[in-house]
Amino acid sequence: MRILYVEDEKFLADAVIHVLDKNGIAVEWVADGEDGLELALKPIYDAIVLDVMLPKMSGFDILRRVREKGVKTPIIMLSALSQAEDKIRGLDYGADDYLAKPFKTAELVARLRALARRPVLQDEKLLCFGDLYYDLENRSLNDIPLTEKEALLMETLLRNPDRAQNKDYLLHHIWGSDNFGDGNYVEVYISYLRKKLQKLKSSVEIKTIRNLGYKLVNKAE
Repeated sequence: MRILYVEDEKFLADAVIHVLDKNGIAVEWVADGEDGLELALKPIYDAIVLDVMLPKMSGFDILRRVREKGVKTPIIMLSALSQAEDKIRGLDYGADDYLAKPFKTAELVARLRALARRPVLQDEKLLCFGDLYYDLENRSLNDIPLTEKEALLMETLLRNPDRAQNKDYLLHHIWGSDNFGDGNYVEVYISYLRKKLQKLKSSVEIKTIRNLGYKLVNKAE
C-alpha cells in the first residue's frame, strides 16, 4: 500500500511514518498545502492522509480541489478540531474518514487497511499502474503527450500488466495486418516509451520477456 501523508508537524510525521513503514505501508510525506495539492491530484496513491491545518493551503481546500478534479483516491482527514461542524465539512467535501488528534497510530493503520478493502472505484478516463497514470481522453502519460502509436502500445500494456504481450500480437493489433511480420515497428516504439519512462523517473519499466514479448514491471514492489 502506498499513501500520501500531508502533515506540517515533523515530529508527529516522523513517528507516524516509522509505524506505517513497520506495517508495510509506503509513505510519501510533504509538509505544506501547495505541495500536498500537487501530489494529491496524481492518481498514484492508495490513500491520502491529510491534516486540516497546513501552511499555504488548508486541508479542506486541498480536499475540495481534489474532488472537484474528479480524483477518487480515499482520503482520511486529520484534525485537532473536534467540533462536529468540522467533521461534517470534511465529509461534505468528500473525505472518506476523519480522525481527531491526538490519535493512536495503530488506529490510523487500521483505518487505512479498512479503506484498502473497499471496492475500488474505477475512473474510466485513467489507467493506472505503479506511479503511472495514462489519460485515455488526452493520450498522455503522467501529463506527457504520446503519439497515436505510443498511446495504443502503452494502453495495451497497462490493460494487461500481469501478462506479457507478444510482439506479433502488438504489431497486428496496433499497426494492422498490412505490416504484419515487421517487428521492428514494435521494438522502435517500445524504445520510445522506455525513454519517456526514464524521463519521468518512473518506478515502472517495460521488461522484455524472452520468447514471450513485453510487460510492465513495477520496480518499487
